Amino acid sequence: MNVNCRIVGLHHIALGAKSVERVASFYREVFGLPELARHLLADGQIRSIWLDLNGTILMIEKTDRIRESVQGVDAGPFLIAFRTGASMRVGVERLLESSGHPIESRTDHTSYSRDPEGNRIAVSSYELPTNESDK
Repeated sequence: MNVNCRIVGLHHIALGAKSVERVASFYREVFGLPELARHLLADGQIRSIWLDLNGTILMIEKTDRIRESVQGVDAGPFLIAFRTGASMRVGVERLLESSGHPIESRTDHTSYSRDPEGNRIAVSSYELPTNESDK
């Protein structure tokens, strides 16, 4: 592998939304993601809100399209999964449910819900494998 071409991480995830402010508010309030920037259209309406996802940017971008609701595994990106500790997962579930976003399903380590525009999200406490070459 050419070390000059190595990827060092995920830069951003872009998520289209009809209501940028409502979707950004959800991710700020439920997941505690701080706002990094707002970008406006020429007429002053919000074009995008960028949130800090622990070094990766979650870009909520204005769209007029409505996405079909994804069930299970779909083609292309179909889920945003947030990492949390096992003891904190129950608290995040309660916060999701109390804010009107019920848990749709669960596995031993992951809980699934939806954001305000129906995008599938998850909260997972599954331990990620380590890459021996990173040590």
